[in-house]
Amino acid sequence: MKSGDPFKNRSSLEIHFIYIHFILLGLCGAEYDNCQTTVWLSVRLTIKTIGRLCSIGILSILALCLGFSGLTHAGRLVYVTPDLTIPFWRILARGIELEAQANQHDLRVLDSHNSVKQELEHVISALNGKVDGLIISPTNSSAAVTLLSLAQKASVPVVIADVGTESGEYVSYIKSNNYQGAYNLGIALLDKLKQQPGNPGRVGVIAIPQTRANGRERTAGFIRAIQLGGVRMAGIRQQRDFTAAETYRFTRELISDNPDLCAIWLQGSDKYKAAQRAIAESGRPDILLLSFDAEPEFLDMIDSGDLLASSMQQPLLLGQAAVREMHKYLRGEAVSEVVEIPVLTVTAENLKTLRSTIVHYTLGIED
Repeated sequence: MKSGDPFKNRSSLEIHFIYIHFILLGLCGAEYDNCQTTVWLSVRLTIKTIGRLCSIGILSILALCLGFSGLTHAGRLVYVTPDLTIPFWRILARGIELEAQANQHDLRVLDSHNSVKQELEHVISALNGKVDGLIISPTNSSAAVTLLSLAQKASVPVVIADVGTESGEYVSYIKSNNYQGAYNLGIALLDKLKQQPGNPGRVGVIAIPQTRANGRERTAGFIRAIQLGGVRMAGIRQQRDFTAAETYRFTRELISDNPDLCAIWLQGSDKYKAAQRAIAESGRPDILLLSFDAEPEFLDMIDSGDLLASSMQQPLLLGQAAVREMHKYLRGEAVSEVVEIPVLTVTAENLKTLRSTIVHYTLGIED
């Protein structure tokens, strides 16, 4: 067998096998001078037994040595979330993490802290990092248009997880049935008001920003329902900074501006204590409180009547569905343009039946 340059006049496939055998022989303690002859004899054997090597996973290990990182994961994903201080977004992010792990995706989660500017910076950073797929829960639906445009120019696929967009191209939109969930909540309120004598009064709403498509869907569904029962709106206050002080102020304003106020609906759940405090201080314990989404305390509050009802999304399922659709797209499989996750409208009457589902998929409490 000839000595000299072992790579001369060899195909790229042969060279790769030569590299592999030098690595193996080195691991076994062979000297370089003896390697060349051994390599030529073993390349043919390697080609004949490649199936057997694959079956015991040796080639996967060697691929790592040679830097073939594409064989070690299913793709690099980035999730951009509005605000991880809000439980809903933390649970949705957890769903994304679980599904990414299950499908062997590398994942980074970036928190925008409800800042459109920071959200934009996160998306630009992700695109510059040569990400394979981007999952976005936009701060608002109008800002999402710019984010989708940037991703399209970079040829990076996007899955939207909740909130929605005004326009733009994306792989899939994962959403809750916000309209139906809010409509069902309105019906639950009407059922309660029918049990009370006299004029039902007006209903106030403390809403998430109506620049979000999901916020508009919630408002439309709820108003449609209460209109069927002849109940009038007292007004809508839109959250801007999502603080307890803001919710407290809005609740006080709705009560003072509407002496006939009979109920307040919170389109978000995490600042409910501020609304409760404002109602208690007003001396109006008759004002009913409703919510969209959930906090762990809501199970006991609904059971006791402190909270009339809440329409609860299932953020764990939303996050898992987002990764599932992205994974299918990256594998070249058919993808659903819209995936709609049911919203659970929870009252004292159905709480026992829905409790286990709420604990796992809404509150994200793992066994």
